[in-house]
Amino acid sequence: MKLVVVGDSLLDVDVEGTVERVCPDAPAPVLDVTAEHARPGGAALAATMAGRDGVDVTLVSALSEDAAGERLRSLLAVPAVFGRVDSVPVKTRLRCGGTSLARMDQGGSGVPRVTDDMLDLVLSADVVLASDYGRGLLRDERLRSVLARVPVVWDPHPRGPAPVPGVRLATPNLAEARAFSGVADPDGAAAELLSRWRARAVVVTMGGDGALLHCGGTPVAVPAPSVVVTDPCGAGDRFAVTAAVCLAAGAAPDEAVDEAVRAAAEFLAGGGIAGMRRGGGVLGGGVLGGATGRRRATAADVSRARMAEPSAADMSRARLPGSAGADVSRVRMPDPPGADVPRARMPVPSGAGVLQNSPGPSVVDAVRARGGVVVAAGGCFDVLHSGHVRMLAAARALGDCLVVCLNSDWSVRRLKGPDRPVNREDDRAEVLRALDCVDDVVVFGEDTPENVLRRLRPDVWVKGGDYAAELLPEADVVRCWGGRAVVVPYHRGRSTTAILTRRA
Repeated sequence: MKLVVVGDSLLDVDVEGTVERVCPDAPAPVLDVTAEHARPGGAALAATMAGRDGVDVTLVSALSEDAAGERLRSLLAVPAVFGRVDSVPVKTRLRCGGTSLARMDQGGSGVPRVTDDMLDLVLSADVVLASDYGRGLLRDERLRSVLARVPVVWDPHPRGPAPVPGVRLATPNLAEARAFSGVADPDGAAAELLSRWRARAVVVTMGGDGALLHCGGTPVAVPAPSVVVTDPCGAGDRFAVTAAVCLAAGAAPDEAVDEAVRAAAEFLAGGGIAGMRRGGGVLGGGVLGGATGRRRATAADVSRARMAEPSAADMSRARLPGSAGADVSRVRMPDPPGADVPRARMPVPSGAGVLQNSPGPSVVDAVRARGGVVVAAGGCFDVLHSGHVRMLAAARALGDCLVVCLNSDWSVRRLKGPDRPVNREDDRAEVLRALDCVDDVVVFGEDTPENVLRRLRPDVWVKGGDYAAELLPEADVVRCWGGRAVVVPYHRGRSTTAILTRRA
């Protein structure tokens, strides 16, 4: 697999030091310089990351012939083809204790000039990452005409042009998506850009809130693992590189975004740019191998990486204060008339919150009182497996409590056949309640969860990502009270049917 990173390259300089006093003539800290570190930035950083992953990568960019351009050229450890620009942008950050005190920008003048060699190299790529830093290279009409003919992942910039039509994936962050679309809501912004840019997929990255992928059907919400971030610089490049490599290796868009979110989190947890400078792996042993493995990434790499995903405890947020060990009511919705099953153990409430008959505030009521987000997920969960656990953990990470809407035994039998369920509803509910990421379980007897959703009125309704190709049937119901329906990445090869087939 051959990756070409095309875009604006920068020279980044970190001036490190200590601060022990303030200027006598101004309220400004005095930085006593202890070290200076120069590194590739912009598209050059993205190419460097890919190279350290062992990917066969070439950088296509523009450099100046001045001292800054020569310094940047000397720092590159990947093959490159350059056009010319009057001056390379130089970004100098003054840093102390891992924190930036100020940034000074220089250079960046002139219009980048594209050569025939650059165009030929782009055309030879298996996949292209367009890394736009708003300096003009990706505005070149000849280059854009070539990019429209190859598979492209486009990482846009607010000062840059729109992606060429037909890109495999566009990766704006939330601020960029809002600026490009004029829509504040991430779901609406992604849908608007998908149509406006005529892209195959758009993913809006949202920092610690993960990412939202839109491919034309139900949006896919990918939560981010919780990490402590001291310096976010480079996380967007890490995300875009991983997504491009995964797509080129044959991953589906939701798989690629799932891996990219995880890679960005691992990059930040490993110290980000500072971690790279210390010589550690770009991913810290993550998605596509360590920094020293100089080999090409393959589809097998992506497949193996999915086996090392974080546990439910890693992905789910902390439970609400006071909820751990609390005597939370479990409400069972009634089965349809004539169903030969025990009746509900508690009366079914008629209001919006299904837990209001409990002695004292329920988890859902407590979350709503705090202005939190109520998440609901549904399914049969007959033979609980890792795919279920990961889906539920991802759903819980989207809000402040998770209620599982569980199909009753009769409902499962009608949907799955006379031999199902394997485990009765009481057992299935008990196992689900034992998961840290599940705050409550509601059993319903209908074939669809629409009635229970009208009673719960969740802010977010979640299903597994095998529903991503089309709109969820419950989406219209959830929208009635301002909620939204999303899917979370589907973990292929993990299903109850497959488990039972192997047993047989």
